[in-house]
Amino acid sequence: MELRIDRQAMVPVVQQIVDGLTDWITQDQVPPATRLPSVRQIARCNLLSQSCVLEACERLVAQGLLASRQGAGFMVAAALPVCCKALGACGGDAESHWRVAGVERASGLTLGSGVLPQSWREPDDLSYAIREVARTDMASLFSYGTPLGLPALREQIIKRLKLLGIEAGEDQVLTTAGASHGLDLIVRTLFKAGDCVVVETPGYAPLFDLLRLHGVRMLEVRRTPSGPDTEALEALLGQFRPKALFINSHHHNPTGSCLLPVVAQRILQLSKTYDLQLIEDDVYADLHNGSGTRLAALDDDERVIYVGSFSKTLSSSLRAGYVVAGSALIARLARVKMITCVGTSRFSEAVLASLLASGAYRKLVQRQRQRLNVDRAAALQILEDAEWEVFGKPTSGLFIWARSPLADDARVRSQAQRYGVQLSHATAFSPSGETSDWQRINVAYACDSRARQFFRSTAVDRPQAF
Repeated sequence: MELRIDRQAMVPVVQQIVDGLTDWITQDQVPPATRLPSVRQIARCNLLSQSCVLEACERLVAQGLLASRQGAGFMVAAALPVCCKALGACGGDAESHWRVAGVERASGLTLGSGVLPQSWREPDDLSYAIREVARTDMASLFSYGTPLGLPALREQIIKRLKLLGIEAGEDQVLTTAGASHGLDLIVRTLFKAGDCVVVETPGYAPLFDLLRLHGVRMLEVRRTPSGPDTEALEALLGQFRPKALFINSHHHNPTGSCLLPVVAQRILQLSKTYDLQLIEDDVYADLHNGSGTRLAALDDDERVIYVGSFSKTLSSSLRAGYVVAGSALIARLARVKMITCVGTSRFSEAVLASLLASGAYRKLVQRQRQRLNVDRAAALQILEDAEWEVFGKPTSGLFIWARSPLADDARVRSQAQRYGVQLSHATAFSPSGETSDWQRINVAYACDSRARQFFRSTAVDRPQAF
C-alpha cells in the first residue's frame, strides 16, 4: 500500500497517512471488513515509523472509517459514516446541501464544493484548545457573550487586520456566527424592501437568497479577472443610484479572481461620487499568498464594511466570523445582533482566541496554502491538457473558474455523472438565474482520480488549420 508521503510538506506525516488511507477506502470503494496490511507492513513499505501509522489508524477508528479487533489489526468498518458514503472523503459542506448554492445532491465527488475537504481538516490543535477552554474558562461554557463579542478574540482579530493593512479600534469590530451571519446583520440593519444594491455576476448564491428574502433588488455587474467591470458599474450607479455594492476582493467566489489596485481605487472613487456603501466579503483571506489590495485598507472615510470568517479554514461548525466598520454602525449592528440571537457563542470564540494567540491557527493556514498551491498547479495543468478554458488563472485561493471545450453542456454533465463527479448547477451563480457553461472547480478536489478521468473525457481534438 503506497501512501505517497511528502516529507517536505508542512502537513504533518500522521495527517498525510490519514488522508492516504481515507482516499484508499473511499475512492477505491474498498468492501467493508477488508483487513488492512499490518501496521508494520504499512510502515515498512512507506518508510514510516510504526507509531505514526498506528496513530493514524486510531484516528480513523475514531472517525468510523476503520474498526479494530484485539489480535486482528485494523479493517474497513462494516458501515462507513454517511458523509463518506455520500461524498467520497467526507467532503460535505453547507453549500453542497442546497441546490441554489451550486452543487448537485447526488453522491459523488463534489468538484464545485465551496470548502476544503473534511480530510484536510486537522483536529489535534482544535481538540486541545476545546479541552483547555472547557477546563479553565467556566464562564465560556455557561455564560452569554457580550454584544460586540469576546474581547480576547476581538483583540486577536485587530492584530490580524493590521497584517492586511486594515486599522480598526476595539469599537469597530463585531464578532458574528460566521460571515453569513455578518451579511444578514448588515442587510437587516441597512436595507429595507425595495432598496437597490449591486452584486457581482457570477457571484455568491446564498447572498442572492438573503437579499431576495429581505426584498432587496439586485443590479448585476460583470466580474472580470481584475474585479468588477467599473465602466458598467458607473453606468448602473448613474442610472439607478443603488445604496451599496457587495464585492469579493480576494479569491472571488466562484471565479477565484482578485481585485487589482487600479480597479480598487476606481471603485472607491465611484463610492464617493455616488454615495455608495461598499460591503467587502473576504472570507478566503487566509488562503491568500502574499500581499493584496483590499478596499478596507484603502478606505479613509468609513465607506467600507469588511466581513471576515474562520469557517473556511478552521471549522465550518465552529461558526466564527466578524464585521469591521465605523463605530456608530458597529453599535447598530450589535443591537440587531442582540435582538435576533442574544449573542454569539462565547465558548467558540474562546476556542478561536486560544488558537490565534498560540500561533496554531497561523501554522494551520500556512499548511493549507502550501497544499492548495501544489494542487492548484496540478489542476491548472490538467485543465490545460484537457483544453478547458480557465478564467484568470488564479495563483492562490480555493477556486478555478473554467469551462469545457465541449459545446454540449448536457454531454459534459453526462460525462461527469459517468465518473462520479458532481458539477455546479448551470444557474447557481447568477442573480437572475441565467444559465452558464462555466464551472466552479475546487482545487482541493480537482486532482482526485475521478476528476482527472472526467477532465480527460471532455478533451476534443482540434481541427487542423489549412
